[in-house]
Parts: sequence; structure tokens; C-alpha cells
Amino acid sequence: MKVRKNKLVSLAALGLVGGLALTACGGGAAEDTSGNAGSDNGGAAASGGYAELTGNLAGSGASSMQNAQNAWTESFMGLVGAEGGDIQVTYDATGSGTGREQFLAGQVKFAGTDAALDEEELAASAEQCNGEQAFNLPVYISPIAVVFKLDGVEELNLSPEVIGGIFAETITNWNDPAIAELNPDATLPDLAIVPVHRSDDSGTTENFTEYLSDNAPDAWTHGPIETWPIDGGQSGDGTSGLISAVEGGNGTIGYADASQAGNLGTAAIQVGEEFVPFSSDAAAKSVDVSPREEGRAENDIVVDLDRTTAEEGVYPIVLISYLALCGSYADSAEGEAVKAYASYVISEDGQAVGEQNAGSAPISEELRTEAQAAIDGITVG
Repeated sequence: MKVRKNKLVSLAALGLVGGLALTACGGGAAEDTSGNAGSDNGGAAASGGYAELTGNLAGSGASSMQNAQNAWTESFMGLVGAEGGDIQVTYDATGSGTGREQFLAGQVKFAGTDAALDEEELAASAEQCNGEQAFNLPVYISPIAVVFKLDGVEELNLSPEVIGGIFAETITNWNDPAIAELNPDATLPDLAIVPVHRSDDSGTTENFTEYLSDNAPDAWTHGPIETWPIDGGQSGDGTSGLISAVEGGNGTIGYADASQAGNLGTAAIQVGEEFVPFSSDAAAKSVDVSPREEGRAENDIVVDLDRTTAEEGVYPIVLISYLALCGSYADSAEGEAVKAYASYVISEDGQAVGEQNAGSAPISEELRTEAQAAIDGITVG
């Protein structure tokens, strides 16, 4: 059971914004800047109505997708401005738990979350969603990297059992035989391991511990959990805080969205008989081999990740970040802005911006079609 307690834009993205903006100025159905040409009911984006978008649109949530969200908001505002609209879209990387709380309290109009809204949260959402329940859309697929800083060691192979033992603090030294056996060519120092965890309620933590629970339940006995269950130890607030803590030591190890691993070492993870380094392709393959979570409404698209697969080339520690959106918005302008922004994020162009700025894996065409239908179903006014 899952337990919960409840603007960095690259030159590549700016270049893409410029290219898309020029397309927008040209007009015409074939030059639809939303990436959703052919949709009959995709809100302002599909109808060419960016010029009508005005006001402010605020979201908050998962820090894992911060780089992607920063690029999406900047790119989207550039497209809107090119058509004569004037909208300010902001995303505050507060962490998944806080983002969901703010969304359910009506403080923001969309949330980014690494753990999809659950049944209780969906039921509570009707109060803020004009009488309709919220729903989840998968928009950001990325590997969770096991990051480390260990002087003299650049490459590291780890099994799920060893990772579980390290973070459960039963494997405490880098020259432990269990680590040495997996890394015969490495010179492992006689040095204490310093595991670093997230201090905030984190969907990344939940995804990471779910992987450990599924693959190494004897080593990791705490289950999948959003709030770190072990007292003490080093921690960091948000993804950036965890990365800073790992960077600041020697012998440190943590877990974070791979897009923010920077210059830290990253472990290859044992899957079957091979060790697989993270990549967007390997993360996307993990999603492709996984079914949809059962018992959800048709518009509530949540992937039930198969983290125990032994299929070749799959990186199993995968994070899927979701957009949490209302099924209905009382304010028409606000609702149309949400629909246009969400349509852009899932579009081929939007997903390309995410890949260029955050190393994420674009969602499949099948997922895009299902997600657009869910967005089209949002009622406004």
C-alpha cells in the first residue's frame, strides 16, 4: 500500500520558440502552433485562439519536472505573445505533495506531481473543480538516477538488493563485499556510505521506494512511501537540495530526476543479467511495457509501471510526472488557458522542448491522443 503524508531555459528551447512563433505568425490550419492540428475540440490552442488568452495561470508541484516546466511555460508564453495574446504562466517547484495540496485548496489551477492523485484526493477535488473531479495526465517521463560522489570511482554497477541495503542503512561502507562483487574493476575505498534522501514529501521518493519494494523487499522493508521513513541522516529539500547535498560530500549517494544529475556519477542498474545505465529511450521502454492502472475513469490516465520487468534495455527506476487538471473550470478564460497550456505540453512540439531541456522521453502518439481527448473533455464556464 502506498502511504502519503499529506527559469532555466536552454538556447535550444529559445530557438524552438522563435521557430514556432514565426510559424504562428503565418496563420492557417496547417501551421497550428499548438502541435494539435486536426483536433476538433482542443480549446484555444486547436482553434487558433492564442490571441484570446489573457491573465495569469499558476501551477505548482514536482521539482523533478522543474526544468521541463520552465521551458514549457516560456515557450508557451512566446507562442501566445506571437499571436497577440498576453498570458503569464508560472510554475513553482514546491514538491509533489505541496503541489497537490495547493491544487486541492484552489491556490493553483494545475499541479505537477510524481505520484498521481489518489482516490481520496480525486473525491476531494470536486470542491475546487466546479463540481467535477480532477484527473491525471502523464506528461513527463524520466529516469530516476542513483547519483553518487565517490572520489576515484566514476562508474558503478548496483543491484536492487544493494541499493535497498544502502538506503535502509544496512550496507554502510563502500568496500562492502556486496558492492565489490558487482564492481570487480573498481577500487572501492574503505569509506562510510552517506545516503541522502529528500526531506520533503516527494513523489520521486515514492517512485524510488516503490522500485525498491517491488525488487528488493527483503532489503527495503519500509514499502513505497512519499515521506522518508528513517530518522536522521542527510537530506535535501526538493531535487536541487538533494543534488547539492550529494555534491557537497564524498561517499554520498542519493536519488534524483536524471535531468538534474549534472556532473555526479550515476549508477547502472541491474536488470536481469545486464546493468543498464539511464537514458530517455530506456525510460520510455519501461512505460511501453507497462499497463494502465485499473479502476480509473477514462480521462484519468495513470500508468501502472512494471518495475520488475527483465526485458532487455529497460531502465526500471522511472518517474512519470503527471499534470493534475480539473474536469471543469468555473471561469471560462481560466479554463481555456488551462486547456491551451495542457494541449501544448502534450503536443509533439511541447514534448520536444521537454526532451531538449530536461532529457525526458516524449510520450507516445497513443498516449498523446488519449490525453488530448481528456483535455478536450474539460468544461468551462
